Amino acid sequence: MTLSYSLVLKRQPILDICVLAGLYTLRIVAGGIATATALSFWLAAFSGALFFSLAAIKRQAELADLARRGIEAVRGRGYRTADLPLVMAMAIASGYVAILILALYVTSPDVRLLYAAPDRLWAGCVVMFYWISRMVLLTHRGQMNDDPVVFAATDRISLICLGLMAVIGVGATI
Repeated sequence: MTLSYSLVLKRQPILDICVLAGLYTLRIVAGGIATATALSFWLAAFSGALFFSLAAIKRQAELADLARRGIEAVRGRGYRTADLPLVMAMAIASGYVAILILALYVTSPDVRLLYAAPDRLWAGCVVMFYWISRMVLLTHRGQMNDDPVVFAATDRISLICLGLMAVIGVGATI
């Protein structure tokens, strides 16, 4: 799949984002297999939507940079800078779908079996809403490098959001 992406699929608009999201999600599945951990439908759905959003943010960052430099088409890709509003909409929509999946999980019977105080997980939806919205806004402003995962791993606010999500997750267990 990675080889196909590198040779052909990265030149196909939208499909390239789907494949990137799939490759990221595949890593989670592989981790589950390697550790003999059963993965839930909820995790697969959430990560698929979240990774689609991050892949779209990656494309949004590239297109925003090219638009600022007055370049119309992305070399080696099937995008044009005129596609920027659509790619940004996909990033926002799929990020918010990830949050919706998290919210549905919080209200599911499954969560009541796993957490002592599952209602505390609602705070995670708020943190995720802020984080996704901020990532898209920074990208729109041209403040995102072309890899949102690397950006998130080095950005102070993203790390704070990650820490809050961990505190929320732990807080829901007690």
